[in-house]
Amino acid sequence: MKMSVDDLKFFQVVAASETLTAASRHLGWSLPVVSKRLSALEGRLDVRLVQRGTRRLVLTSEGSLYASGLDSILDRLRELEELVTDRSGELRGSLVVQATLGLGRAHVAPLLAEFAASHPQLQVQLHTSALPLRPHRRTFDVAVHVGSPPDSSLRMRRLAENRRVPCAAPSYLERHGAPTRVEDLARHDCIVLRENEADYALWRFGDLSDPRHVRVRGPLSSNDGDVVTQWALEGRGVIMRSEWHVRPHVERGELVRVLPHIPTPAADIYALLEDDGHVPRRVTELIEHLAARMPGRLGRSA
Repeated sequence: MKMSVDDLKFFQVVAASETLTAASRHLGWSLPVVSKRLSALEGRLDVRLVQRGTRRLVLTSEGSLYASGLDSILDRLRELEELVTDRSGELRGSLVVQATLGLGRAHVAPLLAEFAASHPQLQVQLHTSALPLRPHRRTFDVAVHVGSPPDSSLRMRRLAENRRVPCAAPSYLERHGAPTRVEDLARHDCIVLRENEADYALWRFGDLSDPRHVRVRGPLSSNDGDVVTQWALEGRGVIMRSEWHVRPHVERGELVRVLPHIPTPAADIYALLEDDGHVPRRVTELIEHLAARMPGRLGRSA
């Protein structure tokens, strides 16, 4: 029975996914291709690894046993790659980076392209998603995350400062007036971004010494940050978005900060990785590259 490293990496992704559809998105393959590859793997092993007929992906006992051994095997392979890297002086192997859609497209992707161009022996993969980060599912080497990390067991490095700030188009403010208190937002059309699994309609202000919040509502919401921002630019309501995202629109006068005298909590940008003691040099050098270049891209000095 011939088993390849690609088979191991493939099933690691499948086992870490909520559904086969999610696995297909992560791999960049069609759902039929993923299903066929899984069936072929089960055929070679002569066992059923995944239960069919369930809405969520459920591993069989054999599938759970098989998945439990993959991490140590693939970790050992990465360590061997690192030994080769250290001997030659070049960065080799693979890097899997996960990021949110907006930040991933606008800033992480260009920085990864720069890094890959400087290290031609590396294989760099970027996975962008609107789904929440699931740190217990080991599908990345580095995750670029906005806001407080969801799991304190992860090792983290702050890449850039950031805050979420409320904004609206001048046309909206001309029709509805500008809020002067946090509580005023409850009476405005607020466009909410449904991200992660947080209470997306609860907007937070203040700091640790004086936390404040308001529950907002409005006719429009989306899990796509670019859509939310476009609606705001069209004058359809107030948004709460990352400062790095709205700064160009504010500088051009297309959006206006509302309640600028009231502070908002930090939503800094972090690089996250497993705190397992061994960090390959390719990972540490990537994080150094992101930390050095990210602030400048976001309009802040390093």
